[in-house]
Amino acid sequence: MEPVRVVEGVVCPLDRADVDTDQIIPKQFLKRIERTGFGEFLFWDWRGEEGFPIERPEYAGAPILAAGRNFGCGSSREHAPWALQDFGFRAIVAPSFADIFRTNCTKIGLLPVTLPEPDVREIIDAAAGEPGARLVVDLERLVATLPGGREVEFEIEPDVRERLLNGWDDISLTLAREEAIARYEREREREGPVTTALG
Repeated sequence: MEPVRVVEGVVCPLDRADVDTDQIIPKQFLKRIERTGFGEFLFWDWRGEEGFPIERPEYAGAPILAAGRNFGCGSSREHAPWALQDFGFRAIVAPSFADIFRTNCTKIGLLPVTLPEPDVREIIDAAAGEPGARLVVDLERLVATLPGGREVEFEIEPDVRERLLNGWDDISLTLAREEAIARYEREREREGPVTTALG
């Protein structure tokens, strides 16, 4: 996982609340076994809507998505953050996130930023009214700089912040304890027959 320190760029506005994981990546696309390739199916059922933001060229390549409250509700599918990241988003700003979705994001290096609803409304309105509006999310300083230049502080759990800043996923954290794991395995071995083996 790549370290996340500062995410800066154009904001893509998704002015919808309660966006669930089936809307983010519909069930018919969950047959892949890799983490990649889901981006092309992101928001599949909404893609044909006139003016849908991710279809508009002004938002092409935007690294930040701003959305309404309770983003990522519904099922616990990991494919939803995978699809958002595969599409190119590196951060999502919303007033609130579903807990499991939020955790799944942080495990792959997709930064979920919770800001007060009026601030998110300001971001969405700026991005919709003036495509190309930019946002800076600074994980090191725990500050988001809104399109108008105003800074807003945000919170994230210290251990999650450390993991993101260092690019540590679950495998990295396990490998960091490889010596302790090997020592435990050596010390727990006993002489004699293995009673746990299936015969």
